[in-house]
Amino acid sequence: MTLDNIREEINKANTIVILTHETPDGDAIGSSMAMYNSLKQLNKEVDLIIPEYADTFKFLPNSKEIKKEGRKDVYDLAIALDCGDIKRLNGFAKYFEDAKVTINIDHHSSNTMFADYNFVNPDAPATCQILILVLEHLKINITKEIGTCLLTGIITDTGGFKYAATTAETFEFTAWLLGIGVNVADTYKRVLEIKTRSNFELTKIAENRIEFLEEGKISYTYITKEDENRVNAKQGDHEGLVNIGREIKGVEVSVLLREDKQGYKVSLRSNNYVNVADICVLFGGGGHIRAAGCLLHTNLQDAKDKIINEIKKHLR
Repeated sequence: MTLDNIREEINKANTIVILTHETPDGDAIGSSMAMYNSLKQLNKEVDLIIPEYADTFKFLPNSKEIKKEGRKDVYDLAIALDCGDIKRLNGFAKYFEDAKVTINIDHHSSNTMFADYNFVNPDAPATCQILILVLEHLKINITKEIGTCLLTGIITDTGGFKYAATTAETFEFTAWLLGIGVNVADTYKRVLEIKTRSNFELTKIAENRIEFLEEGKISYTYITKEDENRVNAKQGDHEGLVNIGREIKGVEVSVLLREDKQGYKVSLRSNNYVNVADICVLFGGGGHIRAAGCLLHTNLQDAKDKIINEIKKHLR
């Protein structure tokens, strides 16, 4: 029923705006670009608004069309992709709130169902995998270009097909994409393997600061604005740092604090049983069972104490 509503609203709309969450990752960018290219195929007037995103994703087809702000005050339709809460719409929630109709397509378990029509599947490993169903329902011709965008999101949010949420359908669709000409190997390399020099330098800093707490069940590290300035870090250069601790034997929860203008952004990753989304929801954030985040409006020590003390309650 929701898919029918989504198709009807998209077909009716003349002007459409696409939005995603702040500090967008590959699933946010990939799903947004896939939707943008699909709506252009339907000859819609579309604005895709993302103020800042990592250079890593500039290889995606038509990424030059991404705008820093909207061209209209009111759109017929607003579509939020890969975003669990309207508060995370990268400072442009106004376009969503003022639109005549709103759609929310996502896979975060903490999604607040903030749109007129919500198509949310927490069991899906990526929003891009959900989007496949939406595009098929819209009778979109999934081209090599659209497929590359979808694959980018799937590769990102499955950690290169290694996370537990990866499904049989994930591999089936990837095989199908390979068959229509999508360069899976090249996309994988661009998204996961090629690192910037700044990311490499931040990785060294984060590794040198790692602390192991609660008999090694928690790993903790942090990055400051001074660190980022020293290595000339850009948007996205912090990606992957939280996984450093997660990959160490015995660690259940990996914690990364990254200094922000408003305090410290918290990234949590877990391995086996801790639901980090539940932890982050307590602090106004959210995410997935094994990957989540929030923002703490405080200093480094206080932020560390608050998040570590809460994690301790969930350890076995």
